[in-house]
Amino acid sequence: MRAIGIILAGGSSYRMKELSTKRAVCAMPVAGSYRSIDFALSNMTNSHIQKVAVLTQYNARSLNEHLSSSKWWDFGRKQGGLYVMTPSVTAESNAWYRGTADAIAQNLSFLKNCHEPYVVIASGDCVYKLDYNKVLEYHIAKKADITVVCKDMPASENVDRFGILKMNEESRIEEFEEKPVVAKSNTISCGIYVVRRRQLIEMLEKCAEEERYDLVKDILIRYKNMKRIYGYKMQEYWSNIASIDDYFNTNMDFLKPEIRDYFFRQYPDIYSKVDDLPPAKYNVGVSVKNSLVSSGCIVNGTVENSVIFKKAYIGNNCYIKNSIILNDVYIGDNTHIENCIVESHGTIRANSYHAGEEGKIKVVIERSDRYVI
Repeated sequence: MRAIGIILAGGSSYRMKELSTKRAVCAMPVAGSYRSIDFALSNMTNSHIQKVAVLTQYNARSLNEHLSSSKWWDFGRKQGGLYVMTPSVTAESNAWYRGTADAIAQNLSFLKNCHEPYVVIASGDCVYKLDYNKVLEYHIAKKADITVVCKDMPASENVDRFGILKMNEESRIEEFEEKPVVAKSNTISCGIYVVRRRQLIEMLEKCAEEERYDLVKDILIRYKNMKRIYGYKMQEYWSNIASIDDYFNTNMDFLKPEIRDYFFRQYPDIYSKVDDLPPAKYNVGVSVKNSLVSSGCIVNGTVENSVIFKKAYIGNNCYIKNSIILNDVYIGDNTHIENCIVESHGTIRANSYHAGEEGKIKVVIERSDRYVI
């Protein structure tokens, strides 16, 4: 493909609360065996983009470990590859990334040293499948300066936390407002952009001169009447992980057969770093209904409508319902967990009870010693 990829993976989200204190949002586990950044990386490799830069910053240790080998997404090659870029002290700057535009601007040499004519910019905290080739073909056909991938959300969805846009009959964006108090449209930006490489360099250099740091506010909104900015509507599944409720609902979506079939049984595939773990073990008397149980788990109790991540242990007579159990959690005997997210590497003592209120998800963080008798 005649494009390079940039994945923005450096942001933090205060709405993720306790879940983002130990990892970046892009490293959040999804669907039992994946991380949220796997979907953007898989879309890049499936679209035959051979050179991809991942810009990391906040709580990046877990994310950097996940990206330590590029072979899982087929980026281990002579031409191209996977580049992980973190803020660094240079002669010109010693600042952290101050925004999405500044993150790319601080790595402008990467863009200048490339030869591909186009750039695909994507957020690393969204769950979706998309062929970027189709977006690029649309971008070229429209003779656009910038193309924004967008989606019509249901009327019941609260879209105030997204970028809201309005297009004319030719799909040219006429209005673009970032996180408005009152949304005037239900068409949102998906955080995916296609732009000509040389033009992006020019706009970023101008932003840096004027000390402007945000890709949306300082480029898309600022230039909407000066540049030909078009919207490309995607119809398929798309979800953004920006809050605890978003994260919970996205994982629960994978309990729906049509969503699992779309992501895991239809071409192209979603790839991730693979751990060498044995298959899940279900002991005598276990009851598991409509749940995802990952490799390395041992299940003794009852599990309903839940997602159980790798290396979890569920004790005797436990009852897990409508919950997410993250990696390497030990749950003691006779424990009841409902409407909860249990943080990874936690130990829930025997005879514990945790339940979220109706419509509100409870985050459970326990650091008890699991070997105490």
